[in-house]
Amino acid sequence: MSFTLRILLAMFLGISLGSLTNAFQSFFLFELVSSYLVTGLFDVIGQIFINLLKLLVVPLVFVSLVCGVGQVSSGTQLGSIGFKSAFLYMLTTSFAICSALLIASFFSPGAGINIESASTFSAPEAPSLKDTFINIFPTNPISAMSEGNMLQIIVFALLFGYGLLKIGEKGEKIKNFFENLYQIILQIVNIVILISPIGVFCLIFNIFATLGIEIINDLLEYFLVLSFILVFHAFFTYSIILSLSKLNPYIFFIKMRETMLFAFSTSSSSATMPITLKTVEEKLGVGKSVSSFCVPLGTTINMDGTAIMQGVATVFIAQAFSIDLSFSEYLMVILTATLASIGTAGVPGVGLIMLAMVLQQVGLPVEGIALIIGVDRLLDMIRTAVNVSGDAMVSCIVAKSENELNEATFNKV
Repeated sequence: MSFTLRILLAMFLGISLGSLTNAFQSFFLFELVSSYLVTGLFDVIGQIFINLLKLLVVPLVFVSLVCGVGQVSSGTQLGSIGFKSAFLYMLTTSFAICSALLIASFFSPGAGINIESASTFSAPEAPSLKDTFINIFPTNPISAMSEGNMLQIIVFALLFGYGLLKIGEKGEKIKNFFENLYQIILQIVNIVILISPIGVFCLIFNIFATLGIEIINDLLEYFLVLSFILVFHAFFTYSIILSLSKLNPYIFFIKMRETMLFAFSTSSSSATMPITLKTVEEKLGVGKSVSSFCVPLGTTINMDGTAIMQGVATVFIAQAFSIDLSFSEYLMVILTATLASIGTAGVPGVGLIMLAMVLQQVGLPVEGIALIIGVDRLLDMIRTAVNVSGDAMVSCIVAKSENELNEATFNKV
């Protein structure tokens, strides 16, 4: 059985058995099942699986970036890769929220919603733009690694790799050390991949055993509209961009299917990063000098899925509270969400922080977030799959523009 089929089977069993467990929660044996399986064994296995993935993130980002920068021909090329990556991520995020606002306004998912169901919601305070930019530069790289501060790790790795590049032949032994270290980390990734169907089953089972499938019914129109736009953005928008670069979108998504399923089940771009890097380099043929920069950066600032959620949620909350938004307010939503995707990069709970910022900017009640927070965990799974596919898409586009894409590998099915 292929890896894709094993992941799909694990997801199907997790959804089915988890939903059944939730449906029979009034049964007298439910407490026993819940304590030993839902909050016990399956929760333990699921969290260990996530921890193993996160364990690989920091060393993989640092080592791959050092290796990647070491393969760059000059500082100019490094700057070119950085500019193109950041520009494409912001461009796709802007388009994502524009399409979300347009489609959500057409379907009106918030019309007729009872706002009495909204409880209070307190959004965490977002850091100022000044503090965000200052905090990009680490005072202690070891501390940045222990805290998992991705932007600081990227900056330090870039500086370290650039220094290695400048000393030339003197740094060959260090380059070889990092290359060997990178291969070791990839072998650990392979081990985690082998046990991933078990981890995926436990994670999916716990989600549906806790929330139940019926939670979707309460906000069915919102759920369907948001899901449709997310799928539309991934398979239509990304396909157009790939086609404009003369890359076959069908081949791209065939090769990305396992990574997207992985992202869907973990709901974490960071946890999926080791798998994304492996796929981008080995299956899509992206050179290490590009992939090692684009993928970690995209994991941190690429917020296409989150931007779509903000667009739909803004329209939904405005309609639920019977508030009409003007054209200028829609423009403000687009601008705020796009800039916030950079300004809040690396902040925990970034999705809700960004949504709160957007709502406050156009005078909508932040308490409205409580209306949608129930289904947000399920939608986050789809958002993550979109974000991860966006990271890989941008990596391919930038790699081709820099002549760092092995098209024979990309086109090999």
